[in-house]
Amino acid sequence: MTMTGIYASIGPAGCILVLIGCAGLYIALHTFFYMTFVWKNFQKDFLEVSMQGATCLRLHNSTNPLIVIIREIVNTHASHSDDIRAEVGYLFHRNFESVSKNLCWLRLISVISPLLGLLGTVLGMMGVFRVISQNAAPDAAMLAAGIWEALITTIMGLSVAVPILMFYYFLLLKFKSFHIEAIEHSYRALELCQGPEARAAWQRRRETHE
Repeated sequence: MTMTGIYASIGPAGCILVLIGCAGLYIALHTFFYMTFVWKNFQKDFLEVSMQGATCLRLHNSTNPLIVIIREIVNTHASHSDDIRAEVGYLFHRNFESVSKNLCWLRLISVISPLLGLLGTVLGMMGVFRVISQNAAPDAAMLAAGIWEALITTIMGLSVAVPILMFYYFLLLKFKSFHIEAIEHSYRALELCQGPEARAAWQRRRETHE
């Protein structure tokens, strides 16, 4: 089938659905691989050495967003508040801004895809009714073909929305787990980097807030 034939079958709404479906797939895969890389790097550069009590040695030069958050908490932000969770929340939003934007785009694509599919179906049905109005005895096979083509965009819209929505919730859960890890390991880094007295103080604060 030629490009002209494909366009005639799916219409402008279908073409837009193809584009945003490809964009959504790219965003989802890019975000997944990025978060996977961040976590593996965090495991190697922080978790392994924290078991040996040498966390501070690995905080200074890393560009990993999770380690950057922990480093900021250890160096500066921890002194501003008894509860570092608000500080971690601010730093988390700042260092994972690109991931937050990608999740917003995925959510938007999952919402507008069925609407675009419905729009394409409505436009297609309008074409079918126009043919009926122009012909006293329209061919039934021609009408059936027109209705079939009109419904394609609804199927396309759902085919885009369902997997993108699944990607969105999967990545959102992973993103939330990153936030929890940032909080937990910020406490851990403070305990390791600031000595026994600070460790005991932070433990008391942590138990109070929990």
